Amino acid sequence: MNTFQKIYEAVKRIPKGKVATYGQIATLAGNVHWSRVVGYALHVNPDPENIHCYRVVNRNGEVSSAFAFGGKNMQISLLEAEGIQVENGKVDLEKYRWRAENE
Repeated sequence: MNTFQKIYEAVKRIPKGKVATYGQIATLAGNVHWSRVVGYALHVNPDPENIHCYRVVNRNGEVSSAFAFGGKNMQISLLEAEGIQVENGKVDLEKYRWRAENE
């Protein structure tokens, strides 16, 4: 499995109504230093219907200003449709951060 595939598999595990950070996905994909690689992989996501990249936010809970599939407002809309509150472009990580069992 290549790096992007590992990243996509990790993103697929994020449950509806939860978010993960780029660093968290990097760790789950096998390398804590891959945060920027995660961002790039999500930007070229080949299957946004099944790889819900909108569930990934930065370490401060902020949505991406360059969300590849419709911009920042689309990412916010998709998160809110899952019941995740977004205030001023930010998600409360204490409330919505997914905690993977093997983190």
